[in-house]
Amino acid sequence: MKVSSITTEAKLILLQLVKSINLLTLDEYTENLEVLSCSTIGQHSRHVIELFQQLSNGYDKGSINYDKRNRDIRIQNNIDFATECIAEIIKTLNRHNKKLQLISLYDNASIETNYYRELIYNIEHCIHHQAMLKIGLNYLGKNQMDENYGVAKSTQIYKQKCVQ
Repeated sequence: MKVSSITTEAKLILLQLVKSINLLTLDEYTENLEVLSCSTIGQHSRHVIELFQQLSNGYDKGSINYDKRNRDIRIQNNIDFATECIAEIIKTLNRHNKKLQLISLYDNASIETNYYRELIYNIEHCIHHQAMLKIGLNYLGKNQMDENYGVAKSTQIYKQKCVQ
């Protein structure tokens, strides 16, 4: 993937998330689904959104700590607020690559990383949660998502090679 396309890929993944949650009623968005281990689509969405927010907030500070998220329940309880948060994230994606410190609760580690590497991590993390969301969406009868929703880029490429 070209470095310049990383932000485009992040935007596309986030827009897919917006499209999927906009298929839902508020009751569906906040329903504890057994197929998601009694979590909600809203909770999964909040988790993804907050990691992107942490990256955005950490960029200016020079350090990211995904463990110290706000855990803003408005994101998981309000579809409109969640989509507003995603729109704000999208506005901040086009940034130059720079070194960052990743702070973790694991051994209080501080690891050197960079913006593009963390953006790729967030893309993959979002795709992972989209795979789970797809299970919830299908359970709710919302089967309108693209066949590659929740499928990693490497898996998409592998499947294309297998067809040829």
